[in-house]
Amino acid sequence: MGPPLYFSHPACLEHETGDHPERPARIEAIEAELDRRGWIGYERREAPAAPLDAVTAVHGEQYVEAVRSTSASRGSLDDETVLSPGSYRAALHAAGGACAMADALMAGEARAAFCATRPPGHHARRAATSGFCLFNSVAVAAQHALDALGARRVFILDWDVHHGDGTNDLFRSSDAVLFASIHQSGLYPGTGPLHDVGSRGGEGFSINLPVPAGADEDAWVSLLEHIAVPAALEFRPDLVLISAGYDAHRDDVQGGCELEAGSFAEMARHLRALGEEVGAPVGAVLEGGYALDALAASVAATLEALAGDEPPEMVAPDFLTTRAASHIGHHWTL
Repeated sequence: MGPPLYFSHPACLEHETGDHPERPARIEAIEAELDRRGWIGYERREAPAAPLDAVTAVHGEQYVEAVRSTSASRGSLDDETVLSPGSYRAALHAAGGACAMADALMAGEARAAFCATRPPGHHARRAATSGFCLFNSVAVAAQHALDALGARRVFILDWDVHHGDGTNDLFRSSDAVLFASIHQSGLYPGTGPLHDVGSRGGEGFSINLPVPAGADEDAWVSLLEHIAVPAALEFRPDLVLISAGYDAHRDDVQGGCELEAGSFAEMARHLRALGEEVGAPVGAVLEGGYALDALAASVAATLEALAGDEPPEMVAPDFLTTRAASHIGHHWTL
């Protein structure tokens, strides 16, 4: 097995958003920090453009065309999701990078990988979007793994401070994807309550774990360690994917939580340990994170944790964890 992998593409800098928090400087800050650290042993690979059939396995054809045409006309999909002529190409490379990451991980080329592309995607639904997102790259990668790579089950953990409503909706009725989200309650988009556990054949396969503003590392890690990871252990995924947003960092004004760079490293260690336990590789896809120094440090800490062998630290379950377990415990052995 080779070194851990880092996927990116220059096209992702061509999604020009003007005076906007989701801007090209995010990728530049990440890569400057990784370059300063010698790339932490990661092999760099170019993120290819996703084939349209992989994108339309998740998004409707009319929506994909709307992204293309709106990009060409420098329009916007909503008040916050602005596009430029390079946006459609950037979104294709973002989704394609996530698919290429899944290809490499499922082929056994590496045990861990990170896809540093933009625009983000976890708010994008089948036929609409919001919150700076275009194509839902982590969902495209998960579906690609199920359709083309022999995966039977995929676990997605979303640690962005905002609920990944798009990913949740796309897999709401599926039992092939276990989706878990830790996010700040009451924050945009206002979805992801504790009682939302999926529907129809996917009932019990959505785990939403809202935390209050001001929640710190212990609160986040407790929910991951005592709720999300035990459920994933029982689920036995073939692939673990992370929607890796960094706006729960204490310095990010888009959220209101108190995480630090080391907090993301700790969560990454728990997910790496999960992957080792079930024999599944772990791949992360960049979502939010807008305070540039905090973003760069947190991504670097995540990469170090995914590539390392330091065991995760254990934390005691707190009130939030106990309450969550009482709501979802009938779906999983916790």
